[in-house]
Amino acid sequence: MVRIVREPYGFVHKDKSPFKDVYGGDDGRVFVECMRIRPEADTTARSVIVFSHPIGGGAFLPMVSALAAAGRHVIYCNPRYRGNDTALILEKCVLDLGACIRDLKQRFGYSQVVLGGWSGGGSLSMFYQDQAQDPTITETPAGDPCDLVGASLIPADGILLLAAHLSRAATLTEWMDPSITDEARPFERDLSLNIYHPGCPAQPPYAPDFVARFRAAQVARNHRITDWVRGELAALRAAGDGNAERAFVVHGTMCDVRWTDPTQDPSDRPPHTCYLGEPRIANDGPVGLARFTTLRSWLSQWSLAATRADGLGNASRVRCPTLVINNTADLACTPSHARRLYDALVRSDRSYQDIHGADHYYTSRPDLLPEAVGHVDTWMTAQGFRT
Repeated sequence: MVRIVREPYGFVHKDKSPFKDVYGGDDGRVFVECMRIRPEADTTARSVIVFSHPIGGGAFLPMVSALAAAGRHVIYCNPRYRGNDTALILEKCVLDLGACIRDLKQRFGYSQVVLGGWSGGGSLSMFYQDQAQDPTITETPAGDPCDLVGASLIPADGILLLAAHLSRAATLTEWMDPSITDEARPFERDLSLNIYHPGCPAQPPYAPDFVARFRAAQVARNHRITDWVRGELAALRAAGDGNAERAFVVHGTMCDVRWTDPTQDPSDRPPHTCYLGEPRIANDGPVGLARFTTLRSWLSQWSLAATRADGLGNASRVRCPTLVINNTADLACTPSHARRLYDALVRSDRSYQDIHGADHYYTSRPDLLPEAVGHVDTWMTAQGFRT
């Protein structure tokens, strides 16, 4: 077993915003916390895998450690919103990731960068690469300045999509409880769509017409919240308070026919569970997606209509080699996400692998982790990403 070392480090880059949306730190200066994980005996390498996630916190993931133990240099980059996505702006996560890539090239001398898009880091990686290749964004979906064009983002040389989902907005929408028809009264629910209520007339396996109605109601709910958010922002600006923000709660965000009906998006995952435990409890629990959010953050990361990190759209424009790995017993990112991402990568030299029986974190089946790492290593070698 190769011994690995962990080298924490950080850097500061400038990013002037009209108002602060993170806790602590100087105005106009952003601290980015990173960790380099590498084989103990190897201090230099030509290529590096850079993992990042909108809320960070993955430097000790089994996959990250295993890749380093297999001889690869890895850097985990925590954006400014580490551990708290309440006010998260995905465009600013892209700026932080771009600053990290620029810094690591200067600090360590890496010449090849592969983005490690694990879970929610997958859509961030594709959003980053899309904008690094052909930058277009100069403001957030809320209209606040955020210049990705002027950031001179450095495109990555390749992307790994490992147990990755389509996007934060698409994933949230597929999990939104469509029985909530009034956000002001979230516990007065439409029984005909409330799959967690024993009196719901639809029972698994669900009929196709019910699934279609369920999915349409989820999309409609996401759009209703977006319309309300835009109205609130417009009212604040009309009142001359353009930098003001409002926080709000979104109830019911772990409700998906896939959790209660294993014939939906079939895979090796056990039924009646999700990565947060029992779906019925997680649906209104404190750690659900978008449970606590803000007007601007909703538009940037959770709104189907407004987000620029749109997964399939970004993937369709990516022009670098990409490996997609799907874990067939994944309780967070179901197989259709991996397949849809692969199919969308029409301009990429793309590859696809299933890891049969693997869960999201490889905690239930750690014996399958070497298989996944082997696929990554083989792919990177074939693409010329050498240590």
